[in-house]
Amino acid sequence: MSTRPVAVQATLDDLGTPLSDVTFVVLDLETTGGAPAGRNITEIGAVKVRGGIVLGEFQTLVRPGEPIPAFVSVLTGISNAMVAGAPRIDAVLGPFLDFLGDCVVVAHNAPYDVGFLKAACRDTGAVWPRPAVVDTAHLARQLVTSDEAPNRKLGTLAHLFGAATTPDHRALHDARATVDVLHALTGRVGNLGVHTLEELQTYSKRVSPQQRRKRVIADDLPSAPGVYVFKDANGHALYVGTSVDIKKRVRSYFTESEKRRRMREMVGLAESVTPVVCQTALEAQVRELRLIAQHKPRFNRRSRYPERAVWVKLTQEPFPRLSVVSTVRADARSYVGPFNSRTAAEQAVTAVHDVIPLRQCTKRLSARGGSTACALFDLGKCGAPCIGEQSTDEYADIAADAERLLTTDARPVVDVLTERMERLSDQSRYEDAADVRDRMLSFVRGAARAQRLDPLARTPEVVAARPGAVGGWEVVCVRYGRFAGTTLSPRGADPMPYIAALRETAEVVAAPVAPAPAALTEETEKVLHWLEQPGVRIVHTDGVWVCPINGAAGTRTRLEKQMSLAQGTRADAGDRVAG
Repeated sequence: MSTRPVAVQATLDDLGTPLSDVTFVVLDLETTGGAPAGRNITEIGAVKVRGGIVLGEFQTLVRPGEPIPAFVSVLTGISNAMVAGAPRIDAVLGPFLDFLGDCVVVAHNAPYDVGFLKAACRDTGAVWPRPAVVDTAHLARQLVTSDEAPNRKLGTLAHLFGAATTPDHRALHDARATVDVLHALTGRVGNLGVHTLEELQTYSKRVSPQQRRKRVIADDLPSAPGVYVFKDANGHALYVGTSVDIKKRVRSYFTESEKRRRMREMVGLAESVTPVVCQTALEAQVRELRLIAQHKPRFNRRSRYPERAVWVKLTQEPFPRLSVVSTVRADARSYVGPFNSRTAAEQAVTAVHDVIPLRQCTKRLSARGGSTACALFDLGKCGAPCIGEQSTDEYADIAADAERLLTTDARPVVDVLTERMERLSDQSRYEDAADVRDRMLSFVRGAARAQRLDPLARTPEVVAARPGAVGGWEVVCVRYGRFAGTTLSPRGADPMPYIAALRETAEVVAAPVAPAPAALTEETEKVLHWLEQPGVRIVHTDGVWVCPINGAAGTRTRLEKQMSLAQGTRADAGDRVAG
């Protein structure tokens, strides 16, 4: 007797929800910046869409619980005056949640927007409906290659996919642009066999069979701190990273936890991993930088081309001027930098010219003059030493002021440019204000870098120690800003014999031309960061290691903090490759 098979219809949960049947609410928020707080929202924009058809839109300004910083106004164009008559979040949240209903939330860098909305519900006593969430930035990191776009920012993706609306940091405009980006991304993922909401949400969790098969690469690696180098079949370096446990970290590249598309591509090419065991975390960081600079692995995004950095120098001549150069030589009164690009260096030069009437012509002038004055003389931005209107002594005072700005006190530049930026912002000239802000930031970053590097670059030797993780001491020797060696003294042992041995065996380093150190700039900055950590003790110093009291470092920290608050947490995490 045969048994007829019984057909069982799959439930909706088994099949999943077809994307064509899903109603999305694509949203964007503007805020005063900083950590998620419901009363810091300044604008909400949202578009309801299903099957490619727009069903409705929601937009409102919101009066926040604190003033909008000038940096945020420059970024978004939303001023305190614009939101003065707007409703508070208490009045806005209810209608927005009604508009949201039981739809799926979509946002670019969704954790940022959802975090603020959750905080708003918490602050006002409303109930967050816990909707399903789709992050277009996360999807783009899986579906858009680095050859197509340099990053996964909304503006970049909108341009790539030909969005009808250009994002401009206004909430509804950005939400409309995100709709077009969402449609383009779901089109791509549909070609890969993803047709339901559930598949869309879990797409990035796939691990290819090829990726799983290569886990054996990590089997013989040491469970120790250090550097690891992925190599292809020809022995060429693909990627360099660091970890406190090399074996465990390398294994993670072959598991579900590795979601970066570029790293999965790298793993597909990798055939071996070379470990470099290090005694200390600082040694590992330094060796990583040196290996990246040496091999320039294609999958490392940072630190590959340190030779492209440029400096700004105040020339050593009767009438000094500012010049952008690629090398530090003993031919200038002072240097600032290095800058990561010529554009940043030129912005810093412009910032100084905004405050100090240095000549801007490139010809070499004699004390006798005899040339022809340019338009800057008529504008009052130059004293025209080229035609003898300024003596070398008179110009020397101006050059001395410029040198003080570069080497000891950046406050005059910051004060003048901050006032100008705020004035332009009050006049709603936000693009002009942003240009002034960028010049100011470029200047203080370059000046702060040089002022921090210079003292260590001139110091023949610094030996420092800090307590080890399991007792004893972690000792580092630095010569002219270069990591020269390290050692560990065992717990309970006298560290002085170990320190003496380190000083005898550490790398011999030739004196550089300061402020450039005898190492990669990023290496010296890693060393400085380590030296400034709590618990670090200076054991020996050969030379004088001091920094200017009114230097640019403090100003840079303050300005960058304001920038971070202005931009919130929208930085694209996919552009940063962790070790």
